[in-house]
Amino acid sequence: VLREDFRQPPGDVVVVAGEPAVLECVPPRGHPEPSVSWKKNGARLSDKDERLTIRGGKLMVASTRKSDAGVYVCVATNVAGERDSEPAELVVF
Repeated sequence: VLREDFRQPPGDVVVVAGEPAVLECVPPRGHPEPSVSWKKNGARLSDKDERLTIRGGKLMVASTRKSDAGVYVCVATNVAGERDSEPAELVVF
């Protein structure tokens, strides 16, 4: 089971370059509990980037760069399927 509604979809974030940014997401209820991943501009984010941390639904960018700006989507996945949140924009000044 994977319900439709995200308990907390990510919201738009505005940050100054070099500062940390946090996008928060609480996935829909599901059985089993869904795992969370993120997409930026439609492409799945890699956890290979040491500046990025995904923990409990939060996406944390340690030191933002101009190139981090874009549209982010929180993806909840379990055996029942996959759901995308509403998009959120990260703006980097």
